[in-house]
Amino acid sequence: MLIVCNILQQIGVIGVTMKKRVTLTFPRNIVQMPLTYLLAKEFNVAANIIRAQVAPNQVGKLVLELSGDIDQLEAAIDWMKGQQIEVAITTGEIIIDEENCVHCGLCTGVCPTESLTLSPVTYKLQFRRQTCIVCEQCIPTCPVQAISSNL
Repeated sequence: MLIVCNILQQIGVIGVTMKKRVTLTFPRNIVQMPLTYLLAKEFNVAANIIRAQVAPNQVGKLVLELSGDIDQLEAAIDWMKGQQIEVAITTGEIIIDEENCVHCGLCTGVCPTESLTLSPVTYKLQFRRQTCIVCEQCIPTCPVQAISSNL
């Protein structure tokens, strides 16, 4: 199946799907815009909302994980910039302080992607960075502040 997908991508039948995490800052005059709907409808780009701080008549902030065809992602980002939306590509990640972690497992209960788990053998915290979406739900849950982010 992978070989078939690669061939179809090379001849242009299907596009290359990728993900980008972006932080958007909206001017207060367009904070009511149905952005995720427009991204899906106009650009075929899925927007997973990681964090939102939006209120009427105030500057808004959204952290989104965008996924779709690479060309459509670029077109959507260019369109957002043209709408006076500040777009910053985010490359942050969760950081675990191994020395302070007490391996209580509280963070594993709030992790939506199960990137944080306790080893069934050692009962030590395990972190799969590649599946983490940096939603930061684990940070306030940690009783010893062993989890932070570099966003």
